[in-house]
Amino acid sequence: MTLRSRAIAWSALLGRGTFARHLPPERIPTGLLAQLRRNTVSYAIGVLLLASYNYCQYWIDLLLADAMSGMLSGNMTASRNLGMGMAFAAILAFIARVLSRLTIFNAGRFAEYELRTALLHHLHRLGPSFYRRMSTGDIMSRVTNDLQQVRGLLGFGVLNLFNTAFGLVSALAVMLGFSVKLTVASLAPLPLLFLVMRAYSKRIYLRQKENQDSLGHLGGVVQSSIAGVRVVRAFSLEDAQLAAFERSNHDYLDKGLVLAKLRGSMWPVMQSVTMLGVLVVFWYGGRLIVQGEFKAEQFLSFYRALFRLTWPLAALGFLVSVLQRGRAGYARLRDIFDAKPDVVDGQAQLPQVSGHLEIRNLTFAYNEQPVLRELSLQVRPGERVAIVGRTGSGKSTLGALLSRLHTTPRSSVFLDGVDVCDLPLGTLRSSVLYNQQIPFLFSTTVGRNVGYALEHPEAEEGERAIRQAARDAQILDEIEALPEGFDTVVGERGVQLSGGQKQRVALARALLAQPKVLVLDDPLSAVDARTEKALLDALDDKLARSGEGAGPRSLLLITHRVSAAARCDRVIVLDHGRVVEEGRHDQLARAGGLYSRFVEEQRRESELSRLSSVDPFAEVRGEPVEAQ
Repeated sequence: MTLRSRAIAWSALLGRGTFARHLPPERIPTGLLAQLRRNTVSYAIGVLLLASYNYCQYWIDLLLADAMSGMLSGNMTASRNLGMGMAFAAILAFIARVLSRLTIFNAGRFAEYELRTALLHHLHRLGPSFYRRMSTGDIMSRVTNDLQQVRGLLGFGVLNLFNTAFGLVSALAVMLGFSVKLTVASLAPLPLLFLVMRAYSKRIYLRQKENQDSLGHLGGVVQSSIAGVRVVRAFSLEDAQLAAFERSNHDYLDKGLVLAKLRGSMWPVMQSVTMLGVLVVFWYGGRLIVQGEFKAEQFLSFYRALFRLTWPLAALGFLVSVLQRGRAGYARLRDIFDAKPDVVDGQAQLPQVSGHLEIRNLTFAYNEQPVLRELSLQVRPGERVAIVGRTGSGKSTLGALLSRLHTTPRSSVFLDGVDVCDLPLGTLRSSVLYNQQIPFLFSTTVGRNVGYALEHPEAEEGERAIRQAARDAQILDEIEALPEGFDTVVGERGVQLSGGQKQRVALARALLAQPKVLVLDDPLSAVDARTEKALLDALDDKLARSGEGAGPRSLLLITHRVSAAARCDRVIVLDHGRVVEEGRHDQLARAGGLYSRFVEEQRRESELSRLSSVDPFAEVRGEPVEAQ
């Protein structure tokens, strides 16, 4: 067994007992008490180890007194044997201390791991209403900083709570056994120590919070500068952005220095207060020895026990701060866990999906503002349907409702005759894929963005599929021209690519998923006419190829370009959320309705664009009149 394998085995044994207890995200308990119960075995072992550690310390104190007594009486053999006993007890205490920390700290880390998994799973299920209420920055703060505070509560907090209790018991047992009077006198400065520690803990907590807030603001400035680097360059605002970064960076430095000074002064002050107890022990203990009420050979053991007692009492204020911060952090996490998803998973099953999509009297509103009104249409298997309309007519809302990315009204959208509200979300969204209007790319390589739906995109078969999807989306040549080809990192939200490149990478990702119904929301808005024709040709070929042996696949193309709509079997025209026209392109173009006006407007725009590219002085110079 390798060293890494041994480490994993020990981690599993001490932290959880076994990795076989891994649960699906939806079954992970999210309560603090539930996580404590889930790790009961680990915590029980850790508490027993802490008890053993403090019991060893108790015996070391007693053996030390006996060893000193033997030395003062001249019995060196007994002192040597007692010294060996102390060394053995110290080794046992060391082992118990290390194992107790491994056990309890690992339990806290496993709890953090499970809570983070449950958080991400729940965030994926939450709908637009939640994300309108809570910003991305706030969510990230809770999932990182607040979750770390919870880990501190379940790890460091639990360990020190029991260690403090056991330390107090074992130290007081030694001290009271030697002298009740000296014990009471030595504890006199400890209330002052507790007050000092409590004051420092509160101030450190406030300064730590300010420091984290400043770090979060600094991270936001850096993120916005990188994400908007093209805008910064376009407006020549590099100096302004650098100045904003400098202000945030200086603020973070100032708050960090204040925190460092506070932490640096805490321990000298604590040690000064602790020395008051030491002075009391030496002064009053010396008097008791002179008076014969306290044995000189017990003094060193008493002092060692006092030292073990002082730290747990001094740490109580800090421990209370850790527990409070953990509870506060968990309360912020509960805001996420308690949020209800807008869309609830269904339970109906479709043995085989043919892709027959039907919409019946669909009505939908945003904040009581109607967007779609009594809309009805069908998309048959293998059919290509275009959705055309002015801005704000409800086209994108319709596309999102088909795969329940919004709260789809019940009894309004059906897949193969089954209400989509009754279908599992995984089944529905793998069958009806909505490719959004504004493309989103992950901050990874081009290849991983295209192969996002693949389980193993780095495999040879996966790489072939990625290349083919890029070819279908008319982006292969441009990807291969990048510095590292498919291994080129696109940056935050694809900042390294142009708008048209981002659209086609997102389209390649959608084509690779091969859903039964592909809903494309204006995928051609950022490409020229030549690329548009090549892409539509490739799309036709792709749909024909994907239907072989797998059943026909449908296309719902949301577009404002009549040239793209003309390639479809049917055109649906929306206006103010209603279907106002339906038919083939040539029929609607001659009908004199809204669609015919779209055709005429785009014909004029194309003519004006062609004329604007002609050099008006070419004929004067004796050159042929043509587009430059």
